[in-house]
Amino acid sequence: MKELFALLDFGGYIALLLWGVHMVQSGVQRAFGAALGVWMGHALGKRWRAFFTGLAITAAIQSSTATGLMITSFAAGGLVALAPGLAAMLGANVGTTIIVQLLSFNLTALAPALILVGVWLFRRNQPSRRRDLGRVFIGLGLLLLALHQLVQLFAPLQDAHLLQILLGALSDQPVIALLLATALAWAAHSSVAVVVLIMSLASHGLVNPTLAFALVLGANLGTSINPILEGASDDDPATRRLPLGNLGTRLAGCILALAILPWLPPLMSGLTSDPARAVANFHTLFNIVTALVFLPLLTPYSRLMIRLLPKRTDPNDPSRPLYLDESAHEVPGIALGNAAREALRLADMLQGLLGMARAGFLRDNRHRITHARYINNAINRLDGLITTYVATLDQDAMNREDHRRRDEILSFSANIAHAASIATNGLLAHATALYKKGWSFNAKQRDELTEMLDRLIRNQRQTAALFVAEDIKSARYLAFEKDYFREIETNAAEQHLLNIKSGRLDQAEVGSFYLDILRDIKAVNSCLVEAAAYPILAKHDELLPNRLRDNESVME
Repeated sequence: MKELFALLDFGGYIALLLWGVHMVQSGVQRAFGAALGVWMGHALGKRWRAFFTGLAITAAIQSSTATGLMITSFAAGGLVALAPGLAAMLGANVGTTIIVQLLSFNLTALAPALILVGVWLFRRNQPSRRRDLGRVFIGLGLLLLALHQLVQLFAPLQDAHLLQILLGALSDQPVIALLLATALAWAAHSSVAVVVLIMSLASHGLVNPTLAFALVLGANLGTSINPILEGASDDDPATRRLPLGNLGTRLAGCILALAILPWLPPLMSGLTSDPARAVANFHTLFNIVTALVFLPLLTPYSRLMIRLLPKRTDPNDPSRPLYLDESAHEVPGIALGNAAREALRLADMLQGLLGMARAGFLRDNRHRITHARYINNAINRLDGLITTYVATLDQDAMNREDHRRRDEILSFSANIAHAASIATNGLLAHATALYKKGWSFNAKQRDELTEMLDRLIRNQRQTAALFVAEDIKSARYLAFEKDYFREIETNAAEQHLLNIKSGRLDQAEVGSFYLDILRDIKAVNSCLVEAAAYPILAKHDELLPNRLRDNESVME
């Protein structure tokens, strides 16, 4: 029974260690997550700046896996080049060594104070940055306590014959030890926790320096697997260049370290005689040397990754931009023209979605919902590409008219994308539900719905025309269309209430469903008006600040 309880104690302390690391990571991410993401997006420019950015952020959140997933998402979205991204990953690998260095000292006495301060901040504050920092302090205290308990747990195991046999078998098999630590670090999503565990084993003499260093190599290799499996969900191989490139640098470093592993213990013993400190020093030295070796080689290494993982292009992919020419960035007027042409493609795709919605209410068109979602996703991706393309123009080279046109393009693109989401997740989803539930509208509702959808499609075409040719008369006409859709919705709501009051409850559920459809149609039309009519009316100073009466008029 002693062995069983010892095993349970070991599992519990490991879980406490992992939970402490998780609380530190989640606390920092909740407190500074948005700011860290924005700062990283701006800082990932040049190679050395990206390296120190990755180092600083990982030192703060203590997770190279979390930093790697963040950088991978930027790279997959085209917001960061491959070479600076790889430099940031190298910096992230070095950043994880900072807390390991701190934990190599005996800081157990600080644990109660950290937990006390953390609980006080967590209990005294509403959800805020202070409350999240309380979570960080609690996590640090739990981490120190777990490390202390592991050290005490291993103390009586130094003479355990079975454990000595198992670890002795691994001491002659560094590759197997590396693979074992790789699997453990991958499962734990944290190299810090695994390295701290190795430090505890080494401090009690349960592993020799050679085995300890092989396990450290595996811990470093394991955390590079998570961004590959979780970071890129796209089928395009190009989105996996960054995580696979990071895995390649780690793997190359591990192979080189394994080749010189027999000579490493004497070298590290020259720095310190403490086995736990030697493990922490080796962990730091390995990541620093790997970074120094690969930073000058990132340009050719990036070219190799691009050649091995070429971008998959589908000529029929609607989300593939046709007019966003990067070479036109030097002339803002031409670049804005390209962005406007690309935005018109969004309007064409929206027209297709509205046509599907109209057909869906006239007949069972459920098989088209998958294609509609595909088109909607393409519109959202293309909207993001247009925004990125316009946002990266040289602001100093743009005049006042260019800034105005930029704002019009962004407004048009965003509103069309929002209208597409409503058409897909609202109108088409309602059309599908209508036939699934076996409902049907009366003759008046069918005629009214068909007329509204026809009018909506006509307004969509007029919106695209207004975006190209600014006509104040047509803009006024499109803006007045909001009154038509508002009146239809109001009349339908009154009829719905009359049906309920008169006891026709069989029509109440269908009437409520019909109202939801009308509101979605009105919302799509409002997006169209805001996309094209309002910018033209605002330019000619024909819009009121709001629809409220002036205070003086109310008093009169």
